[in-house]
Amino acid sequence: MNTTFLPISRRDMESRGWDVPDFVYVTGDAYVDHPTFGAALLSRLLEREGFRVAILAQPDFRSAEDFRRFGLPRLGFLVTAGNIDSMVAHYTVAKHRRATDYYSPGGKPGRRPDRAVTVYCKRIREAFGDVPIVIGGLEASLRRFAHYDYWDDKMRPSILVESGADLLSYGMGERAILRIASLLDRGVPIRKIRDVRGTAYLADAGEKLHFDAVGGWDYEQLRHDKRLYARAFGAQYREQDAITGRAITEKYGDKLLVQNPPQPPLEREELDALYELPFVRDYHPVYRSEGGVPAIEEVKFSITHNRGCFGGCNFCALAFHQGRSVRSRSIESVVREAELLTHLPGFKGFIHDVGGPTANFRYPACEQQIKNGVCTNRKCLAPTPCKNLRVDHSEYLELLRRVERVPGVKKVFIRSGIRYDYLIYDKDESFFRKLVRDHVSGQLKVAPEHCCDNVLSLMGKPGVDVYDRFCKAFFRLTAACGKEQYLVPYLMSSHPGSTLQDAATLACYLKRNHCRPEQVQDFYPTPGTASTVMYYTGINPLTGKKVYVVTDPHEKALQRALLQWSRPQNAELVREALIRANRRDLIGTGGKCLVRPKNAPASRPRHGRGGTGAHPDSNKKGGKSKK
Repeated sequence: MNTTFLPISRRDMESRGWDVPDFVYVTGDAYVDHPTFGAALLSRLLEREGFRVAILAQPDFRSAEDFRRFGLPRLGFLVTAGNIDSMVAHYTVAKHRRATDYYSPGGKPGRRPDRAVTVYCKRIREAFGDVPIVIGGLEASLRRFAHYDYWDDKMRPSILVESGADLLSYGMGERAILRIASLLDRGVPIRKIRDVRGTAYLADAGEKLHFDAVGGWDYEQLRHDKRLYARAFGAQYREQDAITGRAITEKYGDKLLVQNPPQPPLEREELDALYELPFVRDYHPVYRSEGGVPAIEEVKFSITHNRGCFGGCNFCALAFHQGRSVRSRSIESVVREAELLTHLPGFKGFIHDVGGPTANFRYPACEQQIKNGVCTNRKCLAPTPCKNLRVDHSEYLELLRRVERVPGVKKVFIRSGIRYDYLIYDKDESFFRKLVRDHVSGQLKVAPEHCCDNVLSLMGKPGVDVYDRFCKAFFRLTAACGKEQYLVPYLMSSHPGSTLQDAATLACYLKRNHCRPEQVQDFYPTPGTASTVMYYTGINPLTGKKVYVVTDPHEKALQRALLQWSRPQNAELVREALIRANRRDLIGTGGKCLVRPKNAPASRPRHGRGGTGAHPDSNKKGGKSKK
């Protein structure tokens, strides 16, 4: 097990005998040398190939001085905002400042700037002028085109234009960064690097492109024409495939933004080698005095076994970042990582998760995806499963059994999202039985999100009848193994398409199913998702059809209150919402009512715990939801 961190100071660098590093990796997260942190993953990969990488984690962004810490790197700067978009890290959906930053020492906010990638690049330019800068990570990847920015409530240009960087590596950047590093090392000027898949750059007008291209939309037109923006996003979404995707262009004055086609996903042997790089698997000791870095707690004893997601939820950016074609590590590689975890300080026998973007995906959705790429005109699971869908949990089942047999492992949990529709489509219940019996810690988190088919369709989710089938099977299998376990349903209010009437219908569904969610997620418009485009334009970019959108903060509060109708503090909002939704029949004292009339005597308190998704046939009540 590795115990050596990469240099974070000039003294660290000089102790290795380096005069300068090849790359300075600037990140908005604290330095955690763990494979779930993108900066650690790519820097260790570069190290394996012989490059010297120094880590500049959460530099003082108020001047350029801290960016001179290592001097001028031989090849250039790599810049990321960190594991999540800096604006999402800083602000709630209500645009209030968050009190905690889990990727910072002690969880304290304020260690990175808003729009971190752009700020860091400008500071680097102040310090060194025309040095090569490559940006990547989630913030850069999802802002690579002109995009709607929720926090400013307006269109913003590509982050390449705003930041002044030379190259943008989008998606999972291992192949791209190694190719870029190799070219720079051979003396190729960064402005001549134009043919690397998985990258975007700014070209001069008339410059010859290396790939067939579509698009050509003008940023000034996109800013003022919502229908054009929706159409452009739809085309961008459909081209994000390594087999069928073409280059995409956008005009910015006399410059042309060019996104080259995506890189092919890493195959099994490549993923195995990547995740077996020598990570310390902890935060840098410099943070100990501040209480460490909270983000490590959920992942330190967890294992990532897959990448990509063919689930296709419209509010999720996975399709635009990791892609829709799933790949996974070998069972042997995962077992070796489990064995490694048992020797880490603090390991008590529990592996917290063996998962990924979607825990129960191991392969591409069908054989045709491997040869022909993902379909551009339909989703694999919604509204109904594709006839070509391959439903098979057998290898994941074997993987879990092998990990359980590792000496020192007492229990293996699955805490990543389980795609319940994919699970229920499997006619072989072997994995489902084992999941319920061995891998649930009392509560299983699932994401039905809503119950109205019109809203679920816009979310890219299946009908609620699929979730109902899953609930029945879950509680049947739970009872069969003599356990008392509950479902924690993730629910979303105010998603495009959701009206007050829909929210009232969902509230009735939740009451009928004994579910009282402690938290409800308001739809959060973030770059790179089809749902965000719906929110801004009122148009579904994948179909061109108009969509009802809630933008008024008060109506959002009404929808959220309906989903938490049982809270006394929500009573007034629930009454107002039901009146506005023309559902006065739900105001009263009857069993189907959601709230009592305003001046009615208070009912006697009910004892016991509120349900969290128990199906009505189960005759059980659940514990409190964590979501």
